Amino acid sequence: MKDVIYLLFHLLSTLDRLARPGGGRTVIAENLLLKQQLIIHSRSRQRAPNLTTQDRTLLGFLSLFMHPKRIARSSWLTTIGHAKDSLWSVDLFRCESIGPASRLLKSQWVMVVMDQYTRRIIGFGVHTGNVDGPALCSMFNDATSGQGWPQWISSDNDPLFHYHRWKANLRVLEIEEIKSLLHVPTSHPFVERLIGSVRRELLDQTLFWTASDLENKRQNYQRHYNGYRCHSGRDGATPVNSGSEKVVALNDYRWEKHCRGLFKLTVAA
Repeated sequence: MKDVIYLLFHLLSTLDRLARPGGGRTVIAENLLLKQQLIIHSRSRQRAPNLTTQDRTLLGFLSLFMHPKRIARSSWLTTIGHAKDSLWSVDLFRCESIGPASRLLKSQWVMVVMDQYTRRIIGFGVHTGNVDGPALCSMFNDATSGQGWPQWISSDNDPLFHYHRWKANLRVLEIEEIKSLLHVPTSHPFVERLIGSVRRELLDQTLFWTASDLENKRQNYQRHYNGYRCHSGRDGATPVNSGSEKVVALNDYRWEKHCRGLFKLTVAA
């Protein structure tokens, strides 16, 4: 009975808001924000499987019969060695745009490419709708436009990265692909953590209306991330840090806005 009373009270309050000027837009905005919050909270984190002692013993024993090159391809020593020269990581994630009433919360696919050694964001590629082989290659070309090409590229085992067109594109560009371990997100840590940062720091804090709006906001975030956001893995340096550090007087500083006021950092006045 209590739930029915609450439901009736909520219905009456909604009708009251609809009767006011601009009430329709208010109700739609509230529902969109609520749905966006549910999407954020319902995201699941895939964790690595819990291996028992028997599993580890069996895997270690069977690895003795594998070719050394097959093992070295996924080893961290090889990955770090590649990163020092030219290793980029690539991954995909999906987000929802707030469009016109006929296209509310339309999904946008985003490809992110980063330099694994410097943690620098190479670029983003955005695609509306389903992703196939040609769309995947187009997103990669957009994300890496004007950046040159690496010698190696790291990707996970998403079926999208097994498209024939994707592999053919890498062969044309003379890029060797390195696959992360199957069902182990921690074997692809840097770009996975970058996607989490983009979600928490940008997409969960602001809304975007169209793919072009998302493009503008991700460009602002890319400049902030590469030029101003420090990284503990680089001893507090930014990905594009030139190495010249200045001593700033704590009594003479100002706040500088980034990403349309989403972030504020102190700089020397």
